[in-house]
Amino acid sequence: MADALLVVLRKVALFLGEGALEKIGKEVVEAAPLMTDFEHSMKQIEGELSVLQAFINQVSAQRVSDKAFDAWLNQVRDAAHEVEDIIDEYAYLTAQAVDTSSFFKRKFHQIKNIAAWQKFPSQISQVEARIQRLSEMRNRYGFSLGEIDRNNNFQLSSHFCLSDSEIVGNADEIGKLTQWLLEEKQDRSLIAILGMGGLGKTAVASTVYKNQKIITSFDCHAWVIVSQTYQVEELLREIINQLIIKERASMESGFMTMSRIRLVEVIQSYLQDKKYFVVLDDVWDKDVWLILNYAFVRNRHGSKVLITSRRKDVSSLAADKYVIELKTLKDAESWELFCKKAFHASEDNICPENIRYWANKIVAKCQGLPLAIVTIGSILSYRDLKEQEWAFFFNQLSWQLANNPELNWISRVLKLSLNDLPSYLRSCFLYCSIFPEDYKIRRKMISKLWIAEGLVEERGDGTTMEEVAECYLMELTQRSLFEVTERKTCGRARTFLMHDLVREVTSIIAKKEKFSIALAHGGASTTQVAHEARRLCIQRGAQTINSLRSSRLRSFILFDAEVPCSWIHDTVSCFRLLRVLCLRFVNVEQVPSVVTELYNLRYLDMSYTKVKTVPASFGKLVNLQSLDLRETYVEELPLEITRLTKLRQLQVYALYDILQRSSKFLSATKIPGNICHLKDLQTLHVVSANKVLVSQLGNLKLMRSLAIAEVQQSYIAELCNSLTKMTNLKTLFISTCNVNETLNIEMLKPLPNLTSFLLSGKLERGLPPSIFSMNLKQLKLFGSSLKKDPVSSFSHMLNLVNLFLTGAYDGEQLTFCTRWFPNLKYLQLADMEHLNWIELEDGTMMNLQYLSLAGLRNLKAVPEGIKYIRALHEMLLTDMPNEFMLKLHGSDNHIVQHIPNIKKYDSSDSQAVNNLAYLPWLANKFGPGAAIKYASINCGSSGS
Repeated sequence: MADALLVVLRKVALFLGEGALEKIGKEVVEAAPLMTDFEHSMKQIEGELSVLQAFINQVSAQRVSDKAFDAWLNQVRDAAHEVEDIIDEYAYLTAQAVDTSSFFKRKFHQIKNIAAWQKFPSQISQVEARIQRLSEMRNRYGFSLGEIDRNNNFQLSSHFCLSDSEIVGNADEIGKLTQWLLEEKQDRSLIAILGMGGLGKTAVASTVYKNQKIITSFDCHAWVIVSQTYQVEELLREIINQLIIKERASMESGFMTMSRIRLVEVIQSYLQDKKYFVVLDDVWDKDVWLILNYAFVRNRHGSKVLITSRRKDVSSLAADKYVIELKTLKDAESWELFCKKAFHASEDNICPENIRYWANKIVAKCQGLPLAIVTIGSILSYRDLKEQEWAFFFNQLSWQLANNPELNWISRVLKLSLNDLPSYLRSCFLYCSIFPEDYKIRRKMISKLWIAEGLVEERGDGTTMEEVAECYLMELTQRSLFEVTERKTCGRARTFLMHDLVREVTSIIAKKEKFSIALAHGGASTTQVAHEARRLCIQRGAQTINSLRSSRLRSFILFDAEVPCSWIHDTVSCFRLLRVLCLRFVNVEQVPSVVTELYNLRYLDMSYTKVKTVPASFGKLVNLQSLDLRETYVEELPLEITRLTKLRQLQVYALYDILQRSSKFLSATKIPGNICHLKDLQTLHVVSANKVLVSQLGNLKLMRSLAIAEVQQSYIAELCNSLTKMTNLKTLFISTCNVNETLNIEMLKPLPNLTSFLLSGKLERGLPPSIFSMNLKQLKLFGSSLKKDPVSSFSHMLNLVNLFLTGAYDGEQLTFCTRWFPNLKYLQLADMEHLNWIELEDGTMMNLQYLSLAGLRNLKAVPEGIKYIRALHEMLLTDMPNEFMLKLHGSDNHIVQHIPNIKKYDSSDSQAVNNLAYLPWLANKFGPGAAIKYASINCGSSGS
């Protein structure tokens, strides 16, 4: 590295002239020995960072309310940040050094850059000295890093119990538990209650445990809190202590010194001929069951073991039919529970009218979490019933959670889940707190952000980091930290939601640990932002923040669409070490020039903006992994884009028709140059085809998702040959150059991992057998104009979930036979002008949930067989003939009576229909604010 830098500096000096040559030459000579030593120092400091990060992750959750330790650990984090800054600054200057054009454009800044290089040795020395002082400080104050505060966790679960009269909701769950516990069954049964912290698992379990009818049906019973920090021997002694009541006095002197094996034997011996009922509350680890499974003998007396847990892997110890997953309370139940606690002194627990508005907002903030409702309701029960006081409490709720000892119980319970996370998951989860409340976290987006920030490990063996990130998401879901709010029709999770109070608590921790800051209203102190933020999200009021100065910032996410381009330029110019920059929905027409100076940038999102061109200077972003320019006006990328050899995702297109009925519902983007250089590319949407490009695609062997448009028949041989080399391809979209172009893709060989295939254009001989993979879950054909009924040729695709046939068939009748498409959930039949009859036999598509019929001008009657599809819960009818609609409301109404949701668009104006469908779709995809932002910045536009 040092030699290469010196060569570049000499080239710069020659370019600047003789005077500069002499001056820079002197700097080069002075810098040379420093550069040589510096490379060794950099390797050492990188190793130091990895140790520091591992250390912080190991000890950050060990202490509770230890202020001295927290203060010391805070300084350790600062030291780690300093080391990371040195490493990232090194990467930044390295990128500048090899970017010759950058030097030419900044002729007179070269000496300054040399000065920056010369600062590194002293910076490294200073941080090494600081780390040494921290080590001495640890010894001086006697911080023991191996200690874990066990006493704080062990009894947590016992606090959250309600009297039977205060239990609200979960009546069905309690009834089901009671039935299971009383059922006559010889085998020992293991029952599980699953749910996030604070949902009332302990309260529900306690209700059945105290039920006298249940207790008297067992010979003995015990309630044991396991917790995160259980000791097996202590656990076994506690079980003995509760079960063996009569004999306990005679054996007290002995069982305190018994070994683990002997304790198990004592429990086995006692339970051998008894029907027992044991509750294991707050189980965090499956391993504890390996021991207890032997202790709790299978004696065929109908014994029962009930476990409560936040973790799905623990609840899976029980058979599926014996697992109850608790959900948050419904709005009416939340209000009832709150009133019981907050207004228990009043008659009938009635909320006074003057504070009802604020009481409703407080309850809504709890989002159905019983722990929060009960705790906050109890605190407010002795507050004055004045509107001002209740308004103040609500507005200060975030502060109260962090600082009010009376609310500390909520934070502690919710923190347990966070503290249980391994380090690689903890950082990823902290990152999610940067998003606004009620924000739908999308799987693909958060995976890219984690990867860009270096939070996802590389596992090798052909597993991509995107797949590892998805494993992280699933694990966080199984730990009840995320709720899956939307799934693709194939069942794969699409969006996740963090409970608002969990987000609040996590945000407090992230801010305390200087991990991230989210600004919801602007106006935060400049000092706080400048010196604490490592990651910053501004949700609203960005322009009220006078200055943002933070070289430490690594992620900058802007949700405020009202800021001008000049503000963005001035702000982003302060964050030169950024890895993540998200400007989605921002009202800009060009890429701010400062963006191309962010040499460390990994993730850039400028989707849903008015950007029209991508500058050639994008070629400087050599570390860029993900570029998102969806729903912009970009039609061609510069030649320099092929220099970005680390690109993993490249998305540049606009969706013109959300209903996907027009032949050109997606725009395509031209990529000049040799695309072979982008060997890490996994996603490419939507590239405009040409003869050279389709032949080069075969070099992109890591490709998972490819969308290619403007395809001609003359390209097909090369394209099919390239696709065959993409053995990892899962999603493929092919679109022809115009409606009259006919494709023959029979030569396409099997793609073993293909799960989604979309084709827009005429097909000469139908689809090749290679497409009919048993793995295929989604098939969409647009304008294929097939002459034969295509449905029968798809019928053996047992895993097909989505089927779109838009202008795909020129015939008059489609037939769906019994037992066809058993897993199909979404069917769209559109714009087949000759179609006049759809036959649906009894037993076809038994799991179909969504049916869309659009532009079927000759379909005059509602298909009779719809009445057989009982799972159908939504039907969308667009541009259907009047005769069809009259029968739907009249003589054929009995066919669709079982469908709860039928939407009808009577307009024949496809653009009007598109507008009606697009904004709700956008709101569902990105949140309610997205549709408003999109409408405001694209008012009157037609391009996207």
